[in-house]
Amino acid sequence: MKIRTTVLTLLGAFALNTAVLGDAFAVAHHASSKKSHAAKAAPKAEKAEKVAKSSKSGKAKGSKIARAVEEKAQNRKVVAAPRHARHAVAAASNDIDHEGNPQLQSAAFMVADQATGNVLLEKNSDTVVPIASITKLMTAMVVLDARLALNETLTISQDDVDTLRGSSSHVPVGTELQRDDMLRLALMSSENRAASALGRNYPGGLPAFVAAMNRKAAALGLHDTRFSDSTGLNSANVSSARDLVKMVSAASRYPLIREFSTTANYVVSLNGRQRQFNNTNSLVGSPNWQIGVSKTGYINESGKCLVMQAWMLNKPMIIVLLDSFGRFTRVADAQRVKRWLESAAMQQKLAAAGRHGPAT
Repeated sequence: MKIRTTVLTLLGAFALNTAVLGDAFAVAHHASSKKSHAAKAAPKAEKAEKVAKSSKSGKAKGSKIARAVEEKAQNRKVVAAPRHARHAVAAASNDIDHEGNPQLQSAAFMVADQATGNVLLEKNSDTVVPIASITKLMTAMVVLDARLALNETLTISQDDVDTLRGSSSHVPVGTELQRDDMLRLALMSSENRAASALGRNYPGGLPAFVAAMNRKAAALGLHDTRFSDSTGLNSANVSSARDLVKMVSAASRYPLIREFSTTANYVVSLNGRQRQFNNTNSLVGSPNWQIGVSKTGYINESGKCLVMQAWMLNKPMIIVLLDSFGRFTRVADAQRVKRWLESAAMQQKLAAAGRHGPAT
């Protein structure tokens, strides 16, 4: 794991109350979400923390990414923060190791300040691995770039049924929905049939859509990223944590992706029957989080994955967690990152107050 010394710069800026904000829409989104801070944290997020805390063994050693790293014989050094900062943070949280690092259970991750590009935390960030439904962020960008009519009705066909893995879906064959509803279900509820229909109804069909996805990846400078379908069911859809930080940052510039990926739940009419769909990331409903972009992913080859743009310390941060061990670990790891940054910021403020003496 690497911890960048630039985290001290970040915390110093926080203590001086100088925040670098993102684009205007994201600032407005952040301001409106602050009203909910007084509420209690979501029960699912609390359960995720408890379960993840009881799993501090080395089980992730057998993960796909760990094996890939072993095959490459990559030994990565830790660049730690100065001793006084490490010890202050360690005293504040049981999720911190003796060197002041958050004990994350994801096999690969990266945390970066979106405004400056500074990397605060990383591990195996250049390992290329399957990304599952994280793919759908690129699917959404390609659909929106094409400026296709969002009110056009699309129909789920037999071609959208998952024959590769046999996964289930709450959207039956024959369902008719507008393109914007298909996009919302693909992003918030990770509906594979909706994502398939979006690609299939692109001008030129799915082959043209996949080609557009790969062109977009190249244009964004995603050198480790390749796509083979619009859903992420194909394990040939691959990327690295480093590339995904760039991809999430790009996705955050689309208002509809911000809105749809962070919708907690949504009701649609499926062939005359009302059905509620829920977000696959429980954190979007937590008042303790201000999330601008969210996407989860899972297939056997990728493990549990989570990417987010989230506001912490009054700054937009990008969090990428890949191949998380266990059902709740990706959410618990995100919580650990948040507590780590907030604890370090508090210690920085206390240290600054001590240097200046008590107020008179």
